[in-house]
Amino acid sequence: MAGIFIRKAESEDARRLADIAYRAWESGILPLLTEQTGMRQAEQRRLAQVVAETLGRILVAEVDGIVVAWCSRAHRRAYIPYLFVMPELQGHGLGSMLLRRMEVILELEGAERVHLETPADNVLAVRFYEKQGYRILAMRPDGRAAHEPFMSVRLEKVLHPFDGVVTDED
Repeated sequence: MAGIFIRKAESEDARRLADIAYRAWESGILPLLTEQTGMRQAEQRRLAQVVAETLGRILVAEVDGIVVAWCSRAHRRAYIPYLFVMPELQGHGLGSMLLRRMEVILELEGAERVHLETPADNVLAVRFYEKQGYRILAMRPDGRAAHEPFMSVRLEKVLHPFDGVVTDED
């Protein structure tokens, strides 16, 4: 795929990022759930809030100048809570590129391991992360209502932290 550019998210991207996240949720997670009234609107609001709260820790992938994917990291932790790619562009390497770039940032900060979670029933996501070098650590309930238990898979990847001096000189 030509014309791919990865950069930090900007405030003008917020609405687009929330839309990408919702579309990915709708195609990948919603089918695993029992849909209830208001669920879609609640998820749209939640994802817009996530984007607003984490904008400074989000990387985006653009294809031909259009934002099509994003990845965020937690504040002061080697944890990647969100990685979303537009459904129609999944499988083209965008998620891998974003994930690797985020891992490099964490390595430069000295992280020895990175963690993330994904729904256990989202087999495509679990396989994707395993292909990226992550290994499953544990499964746990993700805190949803007791009438609809939902298991989450916690994954980990060993990083190779940078152990040197970074200077501004060429």
